[in-house]
Amino acid sequence: MLTKRDLLRSATMIVAGAAIARPSLSMAQNYPGIIEAKEIAEEGFIYGLPLVMNYAIMYEYAVDRNSGQFKAPFNQIKNEPNVYTYKDTAIVTPNSDTPYSFVWLDLRAEPVVLSVPTIDPKRYYSVMLCDGNTYNFGYIGTRATGSDAGDYMVVGPDWEGDTPAGIKQVFRSSTQFSLAGYRTQLFGPDDLDNVKKVQDGYKVQMLSAHLKQTPPPAAPTIDFPKIDKELVKTNFFDYLDFALQFGPAQGNEKEIRAKLARIGIGPGKSFDFKELPLEHKLEIGLGMKAGQRKVDEAVANAGKAINGWRVSGLPGDSAHYNGDWLKRAVAAQAGIYGNDPEEATYPYTRVDSKGQALDGNKHNYTITFPAGQLPPVNSFWSVTMYDGKSQLLIKNPIDRYLINSPMLPGMKKNEDGSLTLYIQKDTPGADKEANWLPAPDDTIYLVMRLYWPKIEAPSILPAGEGTWQPPAVVSQ
Repeated sequence: MLTKRDLLRSATMIVAGAAIARPSLSMAQNYPGIIEAKEIAEEGFIYGLPLVMNYAIMYEYAVDRNSGQFKAPFNQIKNEPNVYTYKDTAIVTPNSDTPYSFVWLDLRAEPVVLSVPTIDPKRYYSVMLCDGNTYNFGYIGTRATGSDAGDYMVVGPDWEGDTPAGIKQVFRSSTQFSLAGYRTQLFGPDDLDNVKKVQDGYKVQMLSAHLKQTPPPAAPTIDFPKIDKELVKTNFFDYLDFALQFGPAQGNEKEIRAKLARIGIGPGKSFDFKELPLEHKLEIGLGMKAGQRKVDEAVANAGKAINGWRVSGLPGDSAHYNGDWLKRAVAAQAGIYGNDPEEATYPYTRVDSKGQALDGNKHNYTITFPAGQLPPVNSFWSVTMYDGKSQLLIKNPIDRYLINSPMLPGMKKNEDGSLTLYIQKDTPGADKEANWLPAPDDTIYLVMRLYWPKIEAPSILPAGEGTWQPPAVVSQ
C-alpha cells in the first residue's frame, strides 16, 4: 500500500533532473481536473490490480531467470515434484495439497495444445486456464472432462481457424498471455513417485508441432519491464499500461479503458503518463491508495460470515465478474488463481468464534468437526495455515502446512466420533500431535479447501448459502 513517503518519492523521481512546471498544451486541453483524475486513478487501480499482480507472477515465473521463483520459459511445462512450502513466495495463499505444474502460454504466434494422460479416477487432477485478466476461461480434469487421455487447444483472443481432428475442446483466452495451472492430488509422502508419473504424462506443444507442420513466423521479442514489490508501489500504472496491450478491450471494459486513456494509460492515450505534472502524480497516488483501501475492506467482508469463516464464490470467468472490477480485485488479492467454486470452494478466516483476531502468540485454538460432518466433497478437503500478514506458508518444526482428508487414517477421533484439529504454535502433546496444525507466533490466516464440492445436500454450494457450514475456530 502506498504511503505518503512513497508518493513523495515517486514525485521526486518523476521530476528529477528536469523540472516540469506546467503540462503541455495537449495535456492542458485534454487532461481531467485533479479531483476527477484521483477518481479515475482509484477506479483504475481496482480495475488494474489483478492484471498487475498477474504480470508480476508471470515475470518471476517465466521471464526473469534470476528471480528465485523462475519455472520455465513460455510454452514449456514445469512440473513441481513436491508441494509448496514456506520457501515459495511468488504467490500469496499457495495451495500445498497438490503438486503444481505450470505453463505460461504465449499465444501470439499460434495456439498451444495441452495433452493429458489417462489418470486413475480416484486421483483428482485439474488444469485451470487463467488469462491475463485473471479470468478462469476453462478447465480440463476430473470434474470438467473426466479421467481419460485427451488433446485440448488453447487459442488467443484474435485466433481464427478450424479445429484440427482429434482436439477434444478449444479454449479461448481473452489475452495473448495465459497460465495453465495443473493440480495433481498427492495421497501422502509415499505417493510422490506416482504423482511424478502423472506429471510426466502432461505434454505441451505448439499447434504446428502437434500437427507436424512448419511453424508460423515467431512473435516479436518483448522487452518485459522488471517488476518487484517496491517498483509496483511507484510504477503501478506503468505496469498496467504495459499489460493492457496484450488484451483487446471487451465490451464491458470500454468505459474504464476510456477513462484510463484520459490520464495517459493504455491504447488510445493522448500523452505519456510519465509527463504528468507533480500535483497530478500526487493526486493519482492518493487515488491508488483509496483504491487499495477499498479492496482491503472488500476482502475482509467478502461473501458471507459463517461461524467466523468467510464463504464466497469469488473466482470465475468473464461472465462471472460481469464488469465488477472490485469483485475481480478481491478474488485476486484473497488468493490469485483461485478455482471456480464448483471446482473448489475456499472458506477462510482470521477470527475465532467470538470474532477476535487469530493470534498464535496469544492463544491456542481448536476446530472440531462433529461426527459425520466432515467437509462434503467428491474429491478431498484440507485446512491450510498461513502467516496472517504475508499470507504465505510458515516455517514450523514438523514441516506440516495443512491437514487434509488423506491424512484421516493417521489422525485421532474423539470418543463421540468427532474430529478435533489443534491450531497452536507449540505441540499439543504426543497424543494429539497427529491432529496438530502448527501456527505462527503471530497473526493467523486459515483457508479451508473443498475440492470438487458435492452439490447435493449437505453441500457448501451455493457458496455462502449451502446446507453444510464450516465449524468455528475456538479459542482455548
